[in-house]
Amino acid sequence: MDAQAFDSVWDALEDTAAEAANMRARSALMIALRTRIESWGESQAEAARRLGVTQPRLNDLLRGRVDKFSLDALVNLAGPAGFSVRIEIDDAA
Repeated sequence: MDAQAFDSVWDALEDTAAEAANMRARSALMIALRTRIESWGESQAEAARRLGVTQPRLNDLLRGRVDKFSLDALVNLAGPAGFSVRIEIDDAA
């Protein structure tokens, strides 16, 4: 069996380059959001109110359940968390 090398775990797991790119963006946003939320030192209920989501929804985010969030949903949470989101477009290698 030949060893394969991938740029990210998402490239190994997803079927297409587009799906892998979407998952990379979603996971990066989730990590940034989780770090910001944890820095607030608030309860999950308080943080959920601050972001305009339910506590169970916030719990899904904090537990890294990336499959439960679209890229749009995460971008919408970025504003209330105090983030500005920019997309960088590069030529494919």
